Amino acid sequence: MATTNPLKFGTRKKIKKVGRMDLPGGGLVAVEKGYAYVGHMDPPYGTSIIDVHDPRHPRLVSQLNVPEGIHSHKVRVSGDIMLVNYERYQGNQEAQGGLKIFDISKKAAPREIAFFKTGGRGVHRFTFDGRYAYISPEMEGYVGNIVMILDLKDPAKPEEVGRWWVPGQWIGGGETPTWEGRAHRCHHPMRKGDRLYVSYWHGGLVILDISDMSRPKMISHLDWSPPYPAPTHTTLPIPWKIMGRDILVVTDEEAQKLQPKPQAFFWVVDITEESRPTPISTFMPPDGAKPAGRFGAHQPAEQLHGNTLYVTWFSGGLRAIDISDPYRPTEVGFYVPLPGKGQKTVESNDVFHRKDGMLFLIDRLDGLEILESEI
Repeated sequence: MATTNPLKFGTRKKIKKVGRMDLPGGGLVAVEKGYAYVGHMDPPYGTSIIDVHDPRHPRLVSQLNVPEGIHSHKVRVSGDIMLVNYERYQGNQEAQGGLKIFDISKKAAPREIAFFKTGGRGVHRFTFDGRYAYISPEMEGYVGNIVMILDLKDPAKPEEVGRWWVPGQWIGGGETPTWEGRAHRCHHPMRKGDRLYVSYWHGGLVILDISDMSRPKMISHLDWSPPYPAPTHTTLPIPWKIMGRDILVVTDEEAQKLQPKPQAFFWVVDITEESRPTPISTFMPPDGAKPAGRFGAHQPAEQLHGNTLYVTWFSGGLRAIDISDPYRPTEVGFYVPLPGKGQKTVESNDVFHRKDGMLFLIDRLDGLEILESEI
């Protein structure tokens, strides 16, 4: 009797494909007002703008390229303003990194209006709330990426408001790191109210008080690496209480070179007492779910519309995780795309969760999938 592959078909009734387009591999997908914005992993591709008003037939509207030695794999949009990162690519030591700002009132013809230049390798990841950008740049005099807040009240003239770093990073000020190389560096700042939740790679996670943005202050620091081998990738605060508790979900990033050590986890952290963040549970897909290739946690959809989170899992595709009981996160669905052109396995990298339940899933190597979730 024939059997189906449960990894591909086990929840087809829950998450189904609506549309797909071949597209160079992406690092982030953002969706606003009928358009998807994809930051690409590899040059010469920079950022694509895609019309998804009809999700069954996505249509490329425009595509920005990047100069030699740069990749621009992150993008954020608010209204007619689009921000993209510029980061040195594959060891290039000369290219200028930073944050570029575009006017996208004409989607077919994005117009650059500013370039905030940084030091070193440039900007890795960032978030944007329409007024302030929370970025992770390298800067002269520091080792590794730091936290920086930019004011974009006038998008053509971005201004630094404040910065923060782990003590030991400011070597230009006489500090000495106690870790090796760039192991402790800012990866991904995320704001909720007057707090900034920051993943710090092998430095764990940090909660910052930014009620005075010019002087961010550390409230707490939590690090589980070591003993866990994977670096801390994303710290996503839940906007509401669950079971009366304040919750932070955290993903480490699966790094294939760490195998055969344990894969990267999805964590649930209780931050009700924010000076003492406490891990209360972890999640890994059920036994038997592991396919070939890079398999482990990466990035949750940052758009939250309930207690079900959608998390990219590289070759494990997209996992739907219910945290209604934060002590027992439970998988309630999954979707694993077919590999794109030239791929042996998928590398689901980032996902955007729209309020109507549509999911926009980008692969690290090839392809944008548009999905519909009934969960």
